[in-house]
Amino acid sequence: MTDPDPAPVPRPVLDAELAAVQAYVRLLRTARAVLADPRRSPSAVPLLSAPLTEADEALRAAGLAGNEAEFLRLVAARSGPSRRE
Repeated sequence: MTDPDPAPVPRPVLDAELAAVQAYVRLLRTARAVLADPRRSPSAVPLLSAPLTEADEALRAAGLAGNEAEFLRLVAARSGPSRRE
């Protein structure tokens, strides 16, 4: 018996997409570090502006701006349970 709904074949991740995912992960890590300490909250905006700009530019360069579903699929594939950062 054949599987009526086989799993989709993953497509290769482009360099620009990988750069966007990596920029997003750096943004998340920075946000977590800054926001984890309530005393640093007043400095959060200046500390997050560079990683936010980097992630924004990387998303545009990869053609993923406005395509959150595809982008988050790439993030999940990159940082899934089998991946260790």
